[in-house]
Amino acid sequence: MAPFTVLLAQFPPGHEWEQEDLICKEQENAESLIQLRGQSTPFSDRTDIVYQSMHWEVDPAQLFIKGEITYHFKSKVADLTEFHLDLTNALQIDEILQESNPLTFTHTDDQLVTVTLNNTLNVGDLDSVTIFYQGVPPSNGFGSFVQGTHADQPIIWTLSEPYGARDWWPTKQDLVDKIDSSDIYITTPLNLLAASNGKLVSITEQNGKLIHHWSHRYPIASYLVALAVTNYASYSHYLPVDNGDTIEILNYVYPESLIQSEMSTLSSLDIMSLYNELFGTYPFAKEKYGHAQFGWSGGMEHQTMSFMKNFSFDLQAHEMAHQWFGDKVTCGSWTEIWLNEGFATYLTGMTYERFSNDEYWPLWKSSASNSATSQPGGSVFVDDTTSVSRIFSGRLTYNKGAYLLHMLRWITGDEAFFSACRDYLDLPGTAYDFGSTSELQGFLEQRSGKPLDGFFADWYYGQGFPTYDVRWSQQADSLIFWLGQTQSHPSVSFFEMPVPVSALINGTRETFVMDHNTQDQRFSFFIGDVSVDSVAFDPERWILSRNNTISQIITAVHPIVNNDKFILYPNPANDVLNILPGQEVSRITFTNATGAQWNEKGTNGKVDVSHLPSGFYTLTLQNDNFEILGIKPVIIHH
Repeated sequence: MAPFTVLLAQFPPGHEWEQEDLICKEQENAESLIQLRGQSTPFSDRTDIVYQSMHWEVDPAQLFIKGEITYHFKSKVADLTEFHLDLTNALQIDEILQESNPLTFTHTDDQLVTVTLNNTLNVGDLDSVTIFYQGVPPSNGFGSFVQGTHADQPIIWTLSEPYGARDWWPTKQDLVDKIDSSDIYITTPLNLLAASNGKLVSITEQNGKLIHHWSHRYPIASYLVALAVTNYASYSHYLPVDNGDTIEILNYVYPESLIQSEMSTLSSLDIMSLYNELFGTYPFAKEKYGHAQFGWSGGMEHQTMSFMKNFSFDLQAHEMAHQWFGDKVTCGSWTEIWLNEGFATYLTGMTYERFSNDEYWPLWKSSASNSATSQPGGSVFVDDTTSVSRIFSGRLTYNKGAYLLHMLRWITGDEAFFSACRDYLDLPGTAYDFGSTSELQGFLEQRSGKPLDGFFADWYYGQGFPTYDVRWSQQADSLIFWLGQTQSHPSVSFFEMPVPVSALINGTRETFVMDHNTQDQRFSFFIGDVSVDSVAFDPERWILSRNNTISQIITAVHPIVNNDKFILYPNPANDVLNILPGQEVSRITFTNATGAQWNEKGTNGKVDVSHLPSGFYTLTLQNDNFEILGIKPVIIHH
């Protein structure tokens, strides 16, 4: 493990700008891909690809690709006679074979390849098809298949998220079917290295060229398949794990940045140790984790081999986090991409919590919160997957999504939160497949015993955030709080949350948590014969909020317990309680024997009590300035 001082040296002084740059670049990459192309085809769920053998030949000095791909698939429907793939019309299909027999096919303007099979398949039948193709992939500014240079040396790299895989290879462009197992063979000129998914099996020379064989025995989504070819320098770090094995972290870096990279990538050992502890051992430990430097100003979480612009601490933490959240479990719809990006953003924050709790963790929370609340509306749920700004919204998908997780951790507690995340990652049918928000919510509810429908309705589907108004008063041996809120967007009428407020009492900071579920709710805490010096709202920033106010109510200007002044009738009361004199009384708090409270408003001394349960209550009478006028007992009987 790298020394702690080495890890801290990798924290950039302006780390929040690093993340914003990452998000902007991910938006740029996706922009043309989304706007120029559709999404998955209606044929995506007709077949299940169980194995692929992918042969590619590339020379980084030439913008060109030649490929031969064999698909082994099962039919998921009865009477299957066609096999469908997505491929840009810029690439030419030379031939398609089924067991050496040529097949007829169409390649239409909507980038759909329809292959007519020589036989009819029933549900569960296994078959294979081999496609030979070549050409110059289209240029989209950033991704999907890019030729560039570094230090005057040529490089080719790919980046397919979300809709770009078909720009350079025929595939099922969807979030429906992962390739269960694959072998990748990349043919290159001599003296080059080819980075890809899985474990490097061999590099062999044949006919004056190199063949790089990568083997991947885990399911993988098509947009996470990748290659990069240049004159890389390579080295590895090894992380010991509890069973006595080690996890290889393989690094393919530009020779000109080798010395700096060797030092910077040591941080990955600390980051992976933390993620292993919190979320279970790295999900592809039998193969490797890797980095490949590439020419894009950002990073991409290609499965087992993240492509990196550099090796800043932020970028390492973010892309590695995706190996759990995004790669092992991939969002089942781009509407739920927060399951990828919100988690990766929050896990980056948790590395600061672990390794820089006093400095960078508070900065991370401030940065994420300020971004998420910089506009009054917007949901974490993506309601328009044709819009790049919605899918890759730094404010909503990344930062509000991350804060959603932070608040869930606050509500459920650490033990329940991390156990639920591990349950989600390990759920059969979801692990190494596609996941959903509802699955995560279900595990959080099971582990914590708390219903979360209201939370997700407000914070995930709803828009905006609350602004809290805290009023407090020290009365004899008690600390009294009145807690109100306004909402930044009308889609949410009220954010029910456990709200922490701290008080400095005789020089010691103490936190009080209030279960806030009604407007202007009153809370009372016994503190004894002490002095309250000051009050602070949510000092650890557990709740996403903005522009909160705190004010002290001075009650000494009014006699607090002037009970002889007020008459309550009838007592017991049934439907209406009368208070005399009632002109000054505008706020009435009913507190029953269990401490439950109801806040009512009086009109000319009349209070509707028909909805209150029968029982004994203590009434706190206040005026418009929240000054306590009196405290009276009353019985409600229906």
